Amino acid sequence: MNVADEKLTIELSMAELREITCFAVTCAEPALAIFEREHPDDRRPRAAIDAAQTFVEGAKRTKAIRDNAWAANRAYQETRDAGQAAASAAARAAVAAASAAFLHPLAKATQVLHILGPAAHAARAFELDACDDHSVGAEYIEKAEDLASPVVVSVLTRYPNAPSGRGRVGALVRDLDASLRRLATDR
Repeated sequence: MNVADEKLTIELSMAELREITCFAVTCAEPALAIFEREHPDDRRPRAAIDAAQTFVEGAKRTKAIRDNAWAANRAYQETRDAGQAAASAAARAAVAAASAAFLHPLAKATQVLHILGPAAHAARAFELDACDDHSVGAEYIEKAEDLASPVVVSVLTRYPNAPSGRGRVGALVRDLDASLRRLATDR
């Protein structure tokens, strides 16, 4: 994609944005159990998921979603710095789920992370919780593929392919991206 293409916008309705956020929440929420096992009194990642869910259910996109995402991001950083990799990845999934509500209609590969990042971070949390067993993450990505509605796939295919890099989470994003794009061409 050239620089001029990056200025293109994607058609994106509020209903589609809610569907993307629903997918993000559905993918990220199961990983919260990992975070909450380590930090049962820390509600920041759960609050980010709850704020995103409120948007899914028809509320407006508000500063509360961003504020809760920032708070969950601090939980992610704190657990990362404490060496709690699985809990950190779970908190990051919650941050990503709340961020999905703010998917931008810009034709940039990085926007794919708003759509698929929650699933990839959750998959990584499950991998790390299983002693870095990559097959656990691959299985979760397959589950996420099944959770993606036709609307999610349609919106995804309007964007460029997922970006390179970003370590294991990036690889999980690209795996899910490729499988959902194959679904789109098979339909």
